[in-house]
Amino acid sequence: MSDPAVVRVIRAIGLIPRNIIVAVLHVYRAVISPLYGDVCRYYPSCSAYGLRSVQEHGVLKGSWLTARRLVRCHPWAVGGVDDPPERHHSPYRRTRFGFIVLDRKA
Repeated sequence: MSDPAVVRVIRAIGLIPRNIIVAVLHVYRAVISPLYGDVCRYYPSCSAYGLRSVQEHGVLKGSWLTARRLVRCHPWAVGGVDDPPERHHSPYRRTRFGFIVLDRKA
């Protein structure tokens, strides 16, 4: 059997790539996205969709969901509300800055 403390540390280390992507998306949304203005046909915007997808689902699945969304976002798209799928039972929680940490109970 694994020691719960060791498993918790490994899971926390596994969150580092996710939080790096979250930081990059925050910088993009603060610096680059305002230069384009309000051009996205969907709500939330593609960058907000990508941020929430990575926060909820991790780097691999979140990137896949974001790529699928970017392919759908083109000048002929109808647009509308398109939220990323939610994950109902997550062992993580979001900080007020949007970073992902282990929930205290997990």
